[in-house]
Amino acid sequence: MKEAKTYSLMIGEKEVTLEAGKYAQSASGSILLRCGDTVMLVAATVAEQPREGIDFFPLLIDYEEKMSAVGRIPGGFNRKEGRASDKAILVSRLIDRPIRPLFPKGYRNDIQVVVSLLSSDEHTQPDTLAVFGASAAVMLTQAPFEGPVGCVRVSRLNGEFIANPTYEQSEESDMDIVIAGTEDSVIMVEAGCKFVTEDDIMAAVDFAQVEIKKQVDAQRDFAAQCGIVREEFVNPVDTAPLFELIKATAYDKVTEAYHDFDRDGRKAKLAEAKEAVKAAIEALGEDSEITKLLDGSKIDYVSEEFKSLEKKIMRKMIVEEGVRADGRKSTDVRPIWSEVGILPRVHGSAVFTRGQTQVLSVATLAGPQMAQDLDGVDPQKKRSFMHTYSFPAYSVGEVRPMRGPGRREIGHGALAERANIPALPSKEEFGYTIRVTSDVIESNGSTSMASTCGTSMALMNAGVPVKCMIGGVAMGLIKEGDTDVVLTDIQGIEDFLGDMDFKVTGNDTGITALQMDMKIKGIANETLKRALAQAKEGRLHILEKMRETIQTPSTEMSPYAPRIYTLQIATDDIGPVIGPGGKNIKAIIEESGAEINIEDSGLVTITSNNGEGAKIAIDRIKAITLKPEPNMVLKGKVARILPIGAIVEFGPNKDGMVHISQIAQERVNNVEDFLELGQEVVVKVLKIDERGRVNLSIRAVTQEDLEALK
Repeated sequence: MKEAKTYSLMIGEKEVTLEAGKYAQSASGSILLRCGDTVMLVAATVAEQPREGIDFFPLLIDYEEKMSAVGRIPGGFNRKEGRASDKAILVSRLIDRPIRPLFPKGYRNDIQVVVSLLSSDEHTQPDTLAVFGASAAVMLTQAPFEGPVGCVRVSRLNGEFIANPTYEQSEESDMDIVIAGTEDSVIMVEAGCKFVTEDDIMAAVDFAQVEIKKQVDAQRDFAAQCGIVREEFVNPVDTAPLFELIKATAYDKVTEAYHDFDRDGRKAKLAEAKEAVKAAIEALGEDSEITKLLDGSKIDYVSEEFKSLEKKIMRKMIVEEGVRADGRKSTDVRPIWSEVGILPRVHGSAVFTRGQTQVLSVATLAGPQMAQDLDGVDPQKKRSFMHTYSFPAYSVGEVRPMRGPGRREIGHGALAERANIPALPSKEEFGYTIRVTSDVIESNGSTSMASTCGTSMALMNAGVPVKCMIGGVAMGLIKEGDTDVVLTDIQGIEDFLGDMDFKVTGNDTGITALQMDMKIKGIANETLKRALAQAKEGRLHILEKMRETIQTPSTEMSPYAPRIYTLQIATDDIGPVIGPGGKNIKAIIEESGAEINIEDSGLVTITSNNGEGAKIAIDRIKAITLKPEPNMVLKGKVARILPIGAIVEFGPNKDGMVHISQIAQERVNNVEDFLELGQEVVVKVLKIDERGRVNLSIRAVTQEDLEALK
């Protein structure tokens, strides 16, 4: 057995141990990470040679959840893990986002990091440990990684911050924020909050950076302990001469294009500049360095360097002139318009348009039985609010086959979902399962924030009694030297050529979700604080525009939406309502046509599009669970006739005796002169004896009792 090297550190109140040199030794770098009973194997593999013909950094992150980690066999027909769950995909994205920016330009070697969750104690949240473990594994390879990065989740309980809280602590907290970064800057923020302030966020960031620095120091020490020596990467391709040619040929034309604030006009001028560059390159001789670079190359270096020139000019405009590519100032939000209720048969709909970004959101309501079952390692087993985001090719004027959602779509959908959850009513207030679909029908930046706004408006249009309206805005950053400019409501080109994509959602007073990704090596706290303050101004403006269309939830639900009715029954009545083998509940469902859900607490939810069907179900359940009390007035049927009276059945397996003296006001000599089998009667409970026998009366029922019974 090979000798393993280990390293331990405290993250918050938990000890985390890294172990290398024992498992998965064919990988370029691998570790076994332990935190209590949570164990994950992280393997990073680096290709020896760069991949030819690509113009991007080929980093692949895979996070795998093994159901055996929690001692379960996967559900479904095959009883094995299938495609990655949405949660696993979100964790993969969480790992990717802080690591990707820390590789040098021009590095093209394939890198794959596989994080396998092998054991879970179902209390420790593994996602931040997976980021830490992935960074540590990459640090053990020869790749020119400019990290390491640390990652920590922060929650707050009783006013105190907790590092890497348990699932239970996060659930109780008003803040669930994941922060990743280097020793002196923040690279990524992912958060779901319950209307916290900007100052709260900054306090959490300050707290997290102490824990992050510990992780960064630990990874450096561990890599040194393992004898890792990393060579400096030198880009093998020199594109500087090509860039200088493009700059000399097209600088003025590109500058003119970026001062044309119409997007179509800018595209036309850029096309002319590209043609000029093409002609200049064709005029070069065969012995030119540039010609040799381009001949036979599978990479379009011309497009790559032309984009670099665009980036340089656009950023210079913003920093030196204070003007953006569409003519806005740094704090301006694009024009907004919206509408609701545009689709007649759906339960709720909204279109949110901001500039050239447009999203159609549709809300659908169903009973609690339609909640999504989650087959994963997390404690959460059901989801009653779902948001789905789609980004068809036509939204950007492209032709592309329609496929299932990719990682980006799943991430955007999760962000808009998380943003709106704090505004939703409780299950007791509104027992529906809710699904919202957001289809991007035109895109020029920040579609996830348009989906957040559209979702909030669609919920209100559907009559969901949300606590407040939720809006969102995407912020950008241009950093040149010591100067940085924060941009409000970034469009596509500012996202592509800028340094930051920072999304903030919430209501007028607080934040509900955050997502920040950097394309440079982090952001200073002072800049982050300024971005949060500027985002609040933008969010308030957007909320004001949304309220011009809808201000409060609709008081009337769509006639096509199901109605939900609830009953609370005693827990010992659950068995009788369900019946042996489900006999009773199946009979009620068949008779009423309603959908019925019974929780362990005794809460019964009846969902029906038919009011009469719902009434039948309610009456049947009430009859089964009825507990007679003195003076209670009931409807019943004569089940048996005796010489001394009659047995009246007033519910399933529930009956009582009407003595002959309690049948009528006058004297009764023969019961059959007044009653017959199957006759419907109204009775009043006189008393219940010590043996539980119920004494009933027909003569004691008054006219007022009959009126009340109606």
